[in-house]
Amino acid sequence: MSPRDGMITQRPQPGAPRLYEFPATVRTTLPNGLAIAVTPMPGRALIAASLLLRWGASDEPAAKAGATVLATRGLTEGTERYDAIALTEAAERLGASVHAEAGWDAISAGFDVPATRIGQAMDLLAEVIRRPAFPTSEIDRIRDERLTDLIQAKADPRRRADEAFARSIYAADSPYHRPAGGAADTVAGITADDLRAVHKGLAGPQRATLIVAGEVDPDEVIAFATSLFGDWEGGGSAGDAPIDAPAETTRRVRVVHRPGAVQTEIRLGHPGLPRRTPDYHAVTVMSAILGGLFNSRLNMNLREEKGYTYGAGAGFDMRRGRGPFSARAAVNTEVTVPAIVETLKELDRMRETAVTDAELRAARDYLIGVFPLRFETPGPVVGSLASLYLHGLPDDELATYRANIEAVTAADVQRVAREHIRPEEAALILVGDHDQFGAALEALNLGPISVEADDAPAEGEAPAEGERQASAEAEGEGR
Repeated sequence: MSPRDGMITQRPQPGAPRLYEFPATVRTTLPNGLAIAVTPMPGRALIAASLLLRWGASDEPAAKAGATVLATRGLTEGTERYDAIALTEAAERLGASVHAEAGWDAISAGFDVPATRIGQAMDLLAEVIRRPAFPTSEIDRIRDERLTDLIQAKADPRRRADEAFARSIYAADSPYHRPAGGAADTVAGITADDLRAVHKGLAGPQRATLIVAGEVDPDEVIAFATSLFGDWEGGGSAGDAPIDAPAETTRRVRVVHRPGAVQTEIRLGHPGLPRRTPDYHAVTVMSAILGGLFNSRLNMNLREEKGYTYGAGAGFDMRRGRGPFSARAAVNTEVTVPAIVETLKELDRMRETAVTDAELRAARDYLIGVFPLRFETPGPVVGSLASLYLHGLPDDELATYRANIEAVTAADVQRVAREHIRPEEAALILVGDHDQFGAALEALNLGPISVEADDAPAEGEAPAEGERQASAEAEGEGR
């Protein structure tokens, strides 16, 4: 058909990124040390707020691993004024949702609420943060839910691979060696009193930040915060012990043998980078080219050219410490070893071969173009500001992000690939049927191979729906 018949014969070209400025933020600090950041967003009548505490799973003692995540879940299970049901009903009457999450580096509790009810919602937030009750019956329930989740994780090849990967690349005394939510041997012994002790030790203004965004008046928010948190005291300081010690610095292979598995989960990587790396922007662009976009090198090879997988990705999980760098895919069992070969080939190519102008332009244009779309609602604005406070980044980090991405060159990409991707130090984790690929794997001579039997047989396992594409995020999540 010709263009006159309605057929478009040429693919449209992407337009120039539209101008964008990150919304201005009003910052202050109360006399007790509580930092406050308020971002007015006219026309956004659903307010988002979060109170960030700079204490996470990486700060807790190994013997109580999982207590931070459980304590955070317990914040919304009842307070001195409300039991769990009454707290939910109080939030619903405001048209609000109250939530609390914990990650490796921080705890956050917050809400989304119509602008006209922000004062009442902040009162609920203060109740949740400052006066949680941790009722024994509710804590026993969420602890048992976590134990059940750990049992289910053994039957999930993806989670099994992630857990084995972390244990393989971090030393046993590193918090990153274990799941953020704790393992069965520590979670089983956690009590409501333990969670009260966690809260007493961490909840205080000195390492807390209140962040609010939406159609708000900064002076009004600061007045509410002063009234509700101005007399807040307590809370210790986060630990500063090393949290990311590597297990080894030589390449090794670990197989979790699942007889009858029709797919193999592949993880290949090593400790990566902290968020405060000066190479952040160059690494972001490099990661997008390697494995962060649909048309990344890794995905185009393993999925589009070879047909080994529904999706392959690679990238850095940047935390306060050196989170992992990993390349990952789920492939049919019979192509396990060819997929490993191609993955290593792409890592070497990223280190040794300069990216093309088209690759560089596509990655930069994507990262620059998607950046404003992330901040059309208050929630992501709050999340990104939380990341600034969590990692001690400068106030203009978000305002200068697009210019810094645009400034990344092909030489920058190759330099950071050479410096920060280290295949010779990587651990290779395979969760699948070793009987089917073991001989070919050994012939690759990648390093010492250890094989362990899986305690969750995979007979009758259904094909996985594919590896979720790793999105090249413009900023951290503040979790």
